[in-house]
Amino acid sequence: MPDVVSTDHPPHRPRRQVDAVLFDFHGTLAQVEDPVTWVVAAALACGRELDRGKATVLADRLVTAGRAGGPLPHRVPPHLAEHWADRDLYAHSHRAAYTGLASTVATDVEGLADALYERLTHPDGWLPYADTESTLRTLHEAGIKVAVVSNIGFDIRPLFDTWGLSSLIDAYALSYEIGRTKPDPAIFLRACGMLGADPERTLMVGDTPADAGAVAAGCAALVLPAAEPGRPNGLGATLALVGCAV
Repeated sequence: MPDVVSTDHPPHRPRRQVDAVLFDFHGTLAQVEDPVTWVVAAALACGRELDRGKATVLADRLVTAGRAGGPLPHRVPPHLAEHWADRDLYAHSHRAAYTGLASTVATDVEGLADALYERLTHPDGWLPYADTESTLRTLHEAGIKVAVVSNIGFDIRPLFDTWGLSSLIDAYALSYEIGRTKPDPAIFLRACGMLGADPERTLMVGDTPADAGAVAAGCAALVLPAAEPGRPNGLGATLALVGCAV
């Protein structure tokens, strides 16, 4: 009589050991500031003070036109199509794409498109999630290597420096420096190489299907829905998966 394996108590499978964690940036570790705050701050940099009503209307139009870190633009004008396609591969295309989209919105604030972009690249334009620091610190203290893997067209290291988090990050794999964008497995493999980590012992944490592309590189993947700015983002699930939950 053949052996019968009961399904009441499935056989124990050992937990996959994780030596390194890769994190997406936007929507995972940090979120862009509120659109109205973004517009008000950029206008002030141009020497104009906007009342909240006018700023709200303008912010709605700018987000619809296309804001980095926001939803995809409603329409990309033909003259910006090439820069848009290359926005995460080249710094000049990233700037040209987003300043160009902002310039399609009529405004009487001179220089606003450039000021909006500068705000985007400044630490004040972003908010780390409430559980970002504690998660990164717990991983660091546990000896687990961490890299940030982001489709982005500007250097985010100064943001982590300002937030006091740079000592908790071991490497940055940024698409415009690597020349590859998620979900291409190459960017995840490069990040693993930077950490000296085996992909099969590495976890990728993000908020989009592109982040799940790490599976094709041999990594495990955890996809979390992005939270509102400043709130906890469920990053405790990362700690549970690597076995160092607090």
